[in-house]
Amino acid sequence: MHYELTTLPNGLRIISQQMESVRSVAIGCWVDAGSRDENPIEAGTSHFLEHLLFKGSERLPARAISEAFDAVGARNNAFTSKEYTCYWARLRSADLPLAVDILAEMLQRPAFRQKEIDSERHVVLEEINMNEDDPTDVAHEQFVNALWDGHPLAPPILGTRESITQMTRETIYNYWHRRYTPRSTVVAAVGDIEHESLVEMVAEHMADWAGPEIGRDSLAPAVMPSVRVRHRDTEQSHIVFGAEGLTRGDDRRFAVTVANHVLGGGMSSRLFREIREDRGLAYAVHAFRMPFLDTGAAAVYVGTTPNQTFEVLKLIRTELDKLMADGITEEELERAKGNIKGSLALSLEDTNGRMTQLGRLELTGVEHLSVDETVARIEVLSREDILDAARQVYAGPYVLGLVGPFEESDFAEIVQ
Repeated sequence: MHYELTTLPNGLRIISQQMESVRSVAIGCWVDAGSRDENPIEAGTSHFLEHLLFKGSERLPARAISEAFDAVGARNNAFTSKEYTCYWARLRSADLPLAVDILAEMLQRPAFRQKEIDSERHVVLEEINMNEDDPTDVAHEQFVNALWDGHPLAPPILGTRESITQMTRETIYNYWHRRYTPRSTVVAAVGDIEHESLVEMVAEHMADWAGPEIGRDSLAPAVMPSVRVRHRDTEQSHIVFGAEGLTRGDDRRFAVTVANHVLGGGMSSRLFREIREDRGLAYAVHAFRMPFLDTGAAAVYVGTTPNQTFEVLKLIRTELDKLMADGITEEELERAKGNIKGSLALSLEDTNGRMTQLGRLELTGVEHLSVDETVARIEVLSREDILDAARQVYAGPYVLGLVGPFEESDFAEIVQ
């Protein structure tokens, strides 16, 4: 991946990649602030801030921001994760100065008007309600709580009804002041743009931004066999079963990606064939990984009817045991490699996909690899590499997050 990187004197990093075949630009401001960085009284502040920054500054109120983006046909939004927040826009390259101006104003000079805080508080509470009504989301939250109990990664990104209801303007301001600094921010852009021009635009609006470098404590979790059940009389039970995985920069992540694809990455995967195609026990089943600074997760999601839940869990354990005992076949290895290479190429076909990869990697400190370099890492993987990786991430201790008409004691044996 060819890219250019400039660091301003205040510590703000600007990274870009030119795509001459397009006439648009995707730009994102990546801030090293996520839910894991919150104190208990700040639970949900990272996500609340994501909402509030679109309410603008004294110079650019909320309506001016939305009207300005709408007037040029831009697409813009933001998202919050456990380790970072991103504010992005995609628009014609001729309109990039507008996006830089607005994003810089949002990040550096949010107004935090009390009326808008109170109004947006209700929006966030509705988002929490919506999340609670989605059993898939709840099952994933239960899994995370079971896996990382007591760790900064465990609390939900949205916060809780109590924390959002009680959150004050002072709490929000103090968190923003502590975490939003130029040294904790990366501006990434991909598309019809020259790097020098981008640096000039960003420097014009953000060179005077000041703030210290911030850190984040790395804390290895103490994972124990655990079950978390949200008891609900649902038509379907929602299962997330897995174990602690690799950190985001671990070199074995490529091998785990291959193992996950063989296990539950597509319609030819083992779990899909066994649980859906051969037995008709589920509609949705897939394996996934969640990498972070100091830990990670490797897990399987399945939705099935309650009376089939125990059978499905036993099938998952059986397939995991087979994977760790015998590894994968040569045919599965080649098919997985081909799928991953194709998916990677497709994900980087548009400016937003490339900008997301560029900004995330730079902010988190993971090495930048071109498509060819990534493919080379995948091509050299052997069946032994995949077997070692599977044994690393799927040997337990196991944890289970579940939504359905059950009690936690019902599943004590499945995580042992």
